[in-house]
Amino acid sequence: MPLNNYGVLKGRAIGRRLGSGSSPHYQIHIVDEAGTHYRIAINVRSQLAPSELMYYIKPFFVHPLTSTVEALPSGFSRLAPNSDSGALDLIRGNLLQPGMMTPLPHDLPGPDNDLNEKFDQIVQRAMADEEALVYAFGERWGPESNKADKYFGFLPGNGIHDIHMNQGNVGSFIKDDGVWQDGGALFHFPLQQQWTAVFLKFQSQSWHTDDRTGHTLAEGEEGESRNPDPIVPQPTEALPDGLVRIVSAMVNSIESPEKEWINILNTSDRAISLAGWQLADKQKAKMPLSGTIEPGATLRIDIQPPVALSNKGGIITLLNQNGLKVHGVSYTKQQANQPGWTIVF
Repeated sequence: MPLNNYGVLKGRAIGRRLGSGSSPHYQIHIVDEAGTHYRIAINVRSQLAPSELMYYIKPFFVHPLTSTVEALPSGFSRLAPNSDSGALDLIRGNLLQPGMMTPLPHDLPGPDNDLNEKFDQIVQRAMADEEALVYAFGERWGPESNKADKYFGFLPGNGIHDIHMNQGNVGSFIKDDGVWQDGGALFHFPLQQQWTAVFLKFQSQSWHTDDRTGHTLAEGEEGESRNPDPIVPQPTEALPDGLVRIVSAMVNSIESPEKEWINILNTSDRAISLAGWQLADKQKAKMPLSGTIEPGATLRIDIQPPVALSNKGGIITLLNQNGLKVHGVSYTKQQANQPGWTIVF
């Protein structure tokens, strides 16, 4: 069953505590414009082995998602499980590629070498900037009547957790699987016109998951599925991530009628048949691909209906013959604002 009360919390960071103990969480104290207090609880250690979380921090995060959530009111907003609401899906939203994530312990001797310290640098900067806002995605708890928060003492207890990927789980956590309900944190620094993103994943979670349930698919099933983690060496056929990459796109052509296209690059040492492959846009419309791309070569693909690359920002995803995501990119309205210019990913 997907998360019951998924959404995003928007507010100012006014306090924090490092994660420690048997089930450590990095804690952030948040207050919204109405004066309501919340606590963000971010896992920094997994209950399942391996215990180190996979993390990815993007200091200058660019994605059409930011304009959607920036327009939301202060406080907690529930988000529908789709690409238009502002909900997160690390896989389908093309927020990152799996090879970008790195396992890291939560607490190590020395400076700037564990998750507590990675988070603390960003949070302390946000606390020192009166204009900075935090956007935490996950499942809300509370308000807890007559129960003070156990870390920061405000009353009633209230907050948000599951600030990590929430699909592809194993064991008892499979019940939390769903699509467009991933956790994460965005930090907006308006004076610097900068967004910083923090994304987390347990090593036990699969990267490719079913488009409807968020469950890991069994070997041989089709859909957004199947994974041994990218840190485990696998044959090329079993691990499609990044095999062929989308390297550029024309989303705002000056020609009439408008001609949109993308360029893909074969990073492997062999020719790859594109028979059965598909290209998908933000609305999940798909067009079939054909032909062969030689090793190390690029190939231009002209966009055909029903796929369309919106000038308001979008997502482009490449799927192989088994329906597995091979690569994906995103672009913003600002990037699409220059007619005739090619966007490079």
